[in-house]
Amino acid sequence: MPLTTTSHRILFENASDMRAVADGQVALMVTSPPYPMIEMWDTLFETQNAKIGTHLKQAHGFKAFEAMHALLDPVWREVHRVLAPGGIACINIGDATRTLDGSFTLYPNKVRILQKLIALGFNPLPQIIWRKQTNAPNKFMGSGMMPPGAYVTLEHEHILIVRKGALRTFPSAEAKANRRESAYFWEERNQWFSDVWLDLKGTRQNLAAKGLRQRSAAFPFELAYRLINMFSVKGDTVLDPFCGLGTTLAAAAASGRSSIGFELTHDFEATIKAQFDDITRWANRIITRRIDAHLEFIAQRLAQNKPVKNTNRPYGFPVITRQEAELFISPVAAAEAETDDTVRVQYACPPEQPAFADHFEHPADGPPKVNKPQGRPRKTPAQSRQMQLHFDN
Repeated sequence: MPLTTTSHRILFENASDMRAVADGQVALMVTSPPYPMIEMWDTLFETQNAKIGTHLKQAHGFKAFEAMHALLDPVWREVHRVLAPGGIACINIGDATRTLDGSFTLYPNKVRILQKLIALGFNPLPQIIWRKQTNAPNKFMGSGMMPPGAYVTLEHEHILIVRKGALRTFPSAEAKANRRESAYFWEERNQWFSDVWLDLKGTRQNLAAKGLRQRSAAFPFELAYRLINMFSVKGDTVLDPFCGLGTTLAAAAASGRSSIGFELTHDFEATIKAQFDDITRWANRIITRRIDAHLEFIAQRLAQNKPVKNTNRPYGFPVITRQEAELFISPVAAAEAETDDTVRVQYACPPEQPAFADHFEHPADGPPKVNKPQGRPRKTPAQSRQMQLHFDN
């Protein structure tokens, strides 16, 4: 059955106890927790364990580091419980540097979290490093140009990726069909599944005041959007136990997945809800950009006389592999509050006729040809409301 709705719930509770989520209910977890030993998070950790403040005042850095991670550990245990067999957890985390009592030290958050995940039974998978751009002219640390007292600047973060148990299976015909519809483009696969991402540039949604954004540790929307499309299928439930501004929830909605978010403070509530107020417009713009990028990729490939042997059925445009033949990016049709803590998002179904049928020729004895290499395809009377959502700004 085509995807029609998803549900998005935000709970203002501590994610160390996620009793509202059933065992195995979640297919994917995407989050960025508070970073231990980053000063902006000290108060949050200290309110949960007063000894952390004492350790910091006494310059016992690694005692504070361990006490902070001890507060995160129960969340990772709960994530393991709520993930389904074969489910994936993605954690965006950066290491911390800090000077205590004159001693400059790196605190390896990535290593500490990965050790805990392995101890819980997760299977570690290849991880991603992404570059965070900085425009600060004084970003370098230490003694400037005089060796050996300068320090390497941390300009990247890590995305830890782990799996619960063995590889996920799709036993039924319906599950297999949904997986095929949830595919990504060949050229997206080549970009997304690199272990180094240089193109995110630390950009974030313009949806909150600077102060809120800093306190939320919000990561780029594109980061969450990629991970959700890489490691889940339509209709899955995505969890973010450190919800912040709700970036993961918004990315899940734009991807045709349901979501659950946990957040300790109500400070972000208005911002999270505001994202869903406008999700139809900007989610469909994201889809349009993906389609436009694919059309440009195909036009360039055909112009270079490179092989393009397959056709996507819902759209009618060429694709590189047969695995992309049923790919369909479900546009958002509407979003409305269902309860005080839940939003339901509705999606348009695939068009009855391929939306790009008049954009390409498919000769029986040769490669596809571009009819109109520039501009967007002309709408036809047979085109459904779904395609209007793609291309009407």
